[in-house]
Amino acid sequence: MAAMLHDLDFPGLARWGAERVPAALFWTVSGSHLYGFPSVDSDIDLRGCFLAPLRSVIGLKSPPETVEPKGVLAGLEVEAVSHEVGKYLRLLCKHNGYVLEQIFSPLVVSGADFLARLRPLATQCVTRHCYHHYRGFLQTQRKLMQKEPVVRAKTLLYAYRVAMTGVHLLETGTVESHLPTLNERFGLSYIPELVARKVDAEATPLTGTDAAFHHSELDGWEQRLDQAFAGSKLPDDAPVDLLNEFVVELRLERS
Repeated sequence: MAAMLHDLDFPGLARWGAERVPAALFWTVSGSHLYGFPSVDSDIDLRGCFLAPLRSVIGLKSPPETVEPKGVLAGLEVEAVSHEVGKYLRLLCKHNGYVLEQIFSPLVVSGADFLARLRPLATQCVTRHCYHHYRGFLQTQRKLMQKEPVVRAKTLLYAYRVAMTGVHLLETGTVESHLPTLNERFGLSYIPELVARKVDAEATPLTGTDAAFHHSELDGWEQRLDQAFAGSKLPDDAPVDLLNEFVVELRLERS
């Protein structure tokens, strides 16, 4: 993934995140940088969770569960989303592919020690019902394709990425979000060209692209995703009790 790291200022991002969410437990980079096809004008997507003070959690008034700071760092827009750890792990229990991808992102801005504790539990949250997340996301991308007057590399790449991540997860039990790495396994000849076009600019249309071809290809990926779900040997449920104990111990030790 070295090619996707060169333009990310990790120390700067860590300072930026700490200033805006001092109670953050971790930040990782998501979005197109994680997926392996950032453009020169791509935003930087920071994702993570924070720990609310114990007194605010046990009182009558619930603390804010989500904060979404935005800003600019070295000329690039930064968009961050951080959930309170209780909400974050409830999402993790619900077969949420976004959360899994954030936790297993190799682009760790801060909180490596916390992630080292969380990742073994998150591995047990890779369930066969993550299929529904990836199937729904793929359908959303395909609807966007139908609305676009001209096919864009960005829309296609997001569709292929989510389909391939979903199939890979269901077949192997591991979370891989980086499209070029996924394509080393799946070998789609047109992916490198789409990535090259997307990297040039965020919204470049694909003139002359055969939309019917890609619709047909994505039909096949939908079927492959369905088949992977039908044949998956992954567990049905996340270890809710273990995650509950994890949060309790975390709150007590940090209080």
